[in-house]
Amino acid sequence: MAMPAPRFFCPVHPTVGTTFELPTALAHHATRVLRLKHNTPIVLFNGQQGQYNATLLLEGKKAIAHVHEFDPRNLELPGQLTLAQALVSAEKMDWIIEKAVESGVHTLVPIMAQRSVANFSAERLAKKMQHWERVIESASAQCGRNQLMQLTKPQTLANLLENSIAPAKEEPAITSTSPETNAKEAGAELTLVCHPTAQHTLRDVLGPSRSRITLLIGPEGGWSTEELAQAEKAGAEFVRFGKRVLRTETAGLAMVSAISALQNWE
Repeated sequence: MAMPAPRFFCPVHPTVGTTFELPTALAHHATRVLRLKHNTPIVLFNGQQGQYNATLLLEGKKAIAHVHEFDPRNLELPGQLTLAQALVSAEKMDWIIEKAVESGVHTLVPIMAQRSVANFSAERLAKKMQHWERVIESASAQCGRNQLMQLTKPQTLANLLENSIAPAKEEPAITSTSPETNAKEAGAELTLVCHPTAQHTLRDVLGPSRSRITLLIGPEGGWSTEELAQAEKAGAEFVRFGKRVLRTETAGLAMVSAISALQNWE
């Protein structure tokens, strides 16, 4: 069985039938790290949609791609999942971002929670964002996604709730007694907070109309009482997920997988 061609993120818009020199970093990775040879088939994607089948040509120190076919494949989930993840340690955050890409998350929002361990200066934040973008590009190349997961700048939970969540319901989500009604409400947006004492399960609040879902995942110390109150006031649904307590780096990804299965998203 033939091995799949190596995939690379290449931020250009090539045209079928053309030849162009690969960017320095990409060329180094292909020729020095992977040690690809002249005339090796490769796949390029630019993060928009689709991918380009090409051939790697080595001319002296130059790495050149000859593009010979466009493949419009799209591996995105039918629904749009946003993972609002409280900032955690650097290693864990990298892992979460990588697995979020593999799981099909559309947008990742880093949250500066009250109990987050990470705080960034403006200079450090810029470098961190660049690093996270590279993690997304690498994970996309590995898993076959041709559209890059969107990444926002870190923000507070209050800011996210103010700008992206519908007005609060008259009855607080955490004490609602009609999950069937909630699942059938007009509109496709749903915001979920995974909470061990919530009355309803994930299955209770999902429904076929829910095509845009945001998951609020707290830091290692959990959301503060103030943050939980903000989410409840904004109309977020509180749900429990299993009988065990999940770590922050596990909770969001487990819920993403469960939602994809329950909604029949592939």
